[in-house]
Amino acid sequence: MRTDRLTLRAYTTDDLDRFHAMFSDPHVVTYLYEEPLSREQAAEHLAKRLGSELPGEGTWLNLAVERDGEMIGDVGICLVSTAHKQCEIGYVFMPAASGNGYATEAARAMVAVAFDDLGAHRVTGRLDARNEASARLLERLGMRMEGHLRENEWVKGEWTDEIVYAITEDEWRAQRPAA
Repeated sequence: MRTDRLTLRAYTTDDLDRFHAMFSDPHVVTYLYEEPLSREQAAEHLAKRLGSELPGEGTWLNLAVERDGEMIGDVGICLVSTAHKQCEIGYVFMPAASGNGYATEAARAMVAVAFDDLGAHRVTGRLDARNEASARLLERLGMRMEGHLRENEWVKGEWTDEIVYAITEDEWRAQRPAA
């Protein structure tokens, strides 16, 4: 899949070095569930991301994000519920890629996949409440904050707040230029 500046593609085992570099960086994993990954842990996580099939209910499709042939991030989509037509997006990017709009561009492509290919009625993004950059990204996608869950998850030895953002298909289509 291509956007204006990026390639979103299936992971391969050749991505291990960049994948490990990303997920072993303490700055990158600050708001994620895991601590920085060892190379062995990174290989295990990467193995779960191999493949490019659209996700089935309750599963994720994660894609490598490339700029000029270099992997700069990870973007994913989960089909949360087929009955309720709900999807969730997620993303992780290398610090050097920040400030260029790449994460927004890749996440926008995944929201389009949710609505165009998975038939979603609604797409959510969930984040640690302290992650202001992620909140701004979701707002740039046209999502609205729907909830602030207080101390709802035990992460890395502390209770953390979670914020939920969402957009419906009608809202998404209304903000997109006509084809």
